Amino acid sequence: MFGLGGQELILILLIILLLFGAQKLPELAKGLGKGMKEFKKAQTEIEEEFNKAMDEPSKKEKKA
Repeated sequence: MFGLGGQELILILLIILLLFGAQKLPELAKGLGKGMKEFKKAQTEIEEEFNKAMDEPSKKEKKA
């Protein structure tokens, strides 16, 4: 995961805990989860549009 080991992830989590406090962590995690979901959704939509655009010229060539 991004070239980070277990120790690095634990250190990052501890820093986040110190910066935001224990009460804010669930809100931050929820927001991060929603953001990742939206990002993946947008990525999928872009890939579908790209694939659709790549298929259209081949369909036009078959009709001509």
